Amino acid sequence: MRFFLLLTLGLALKLTAAPIPDEARDNGLAIGCQAYSFKEFSAFEAIAKTKEAGGKIIEFYPGQKLRPDSAKGEIVHHNASPEAIKALKDECTRQGIYPVNYGVVGASNAAEIHKIMEFAKTMGLYSVCTESTELVADWEAAVKEYDIKVAFHEHSGSMSNPSYKVWHPLYIRGVVESRDPRIGACADLGHWCTSGLKPIECLHILKGHIISVHLKDKSEFGPKGEVVPAGKGVVDVAACVAELKAQGFKGHFSVEHENDWKDSVPKIKETIDFTKAEWAK
Repeated sequence: MRFFLLLTLGLALKLTAAPIPDEARDNGLAIGCQAYSFKEFSAFEAIAKTKEAGGKIIEFYPGQKLRPDSAKGEIVHHNASPEAIKALKDECTRQGIYPVNYGVVGASNAAEIHKIMEFAKTMGLYSVCTESTELVADWEAAVKEYDIKVAFHEHSGSMSNPSYKVWHPLYIRGVVESRDPRIGACADLGHWCTSGLKPIECLHILKGHIISVHLKDKSEFGPKGEVVPAGKGVVDVAACVAELKAQGFKGHFSVEHENDWKDSVPKIKETIDFTKAEWAK
């Protein structure tokens, strides 16, 4: 009986995955940038700009040029050379920025999932972000093997396009709620707003399953809304932050400022400062 209890405890502990380190947090909050905010720049520049904006963590995405002077094809990717991956990791260390996530990345089969997870393990990531829900069983197997979280992301959508289901939190909940608890959701506040959904209600639906957040505010609901600094739009970021804190959220906020592409750091800094102040309340 004692052996069984110890085994059960060990399995329960194993299901938590490695946490984001305290050094990557401010007052318990892990916040930084989704590198896509700096898609007009290289990954090395995205790291520097994240630091300039006051962030401590970064979420990379596949396809970004590695360095400002990179040759064609030298990009951030799970199929990149070991040298390129090491250079990316070393630059994060040099700048004092913690890589925590990679996505949104698609996968076509279990072999590609393993390649993605190998990359994530090498980079020391907390999670991977994907929309490939059709491979949830393969993701779950990889989660158990690599002990890295997987967050299913939602781009905007609507009932008028039934072939794309991932946009709605009820669908995501149905996909993840019976799976390993290291599989959950990436809460994209801005895309929910574009879909006409209230982000605070989506967070309620996904309670207990939220792994990461793509943080953005929008000027209005629907597809015409533009990204604005947190607190200046209709998302009610303050209420979302309070809700996530109340839920005991231990993941990260990745600011995804899809606007002001050539000079987004001041607006991102506004969002980071606003979120830090709300989290501290």
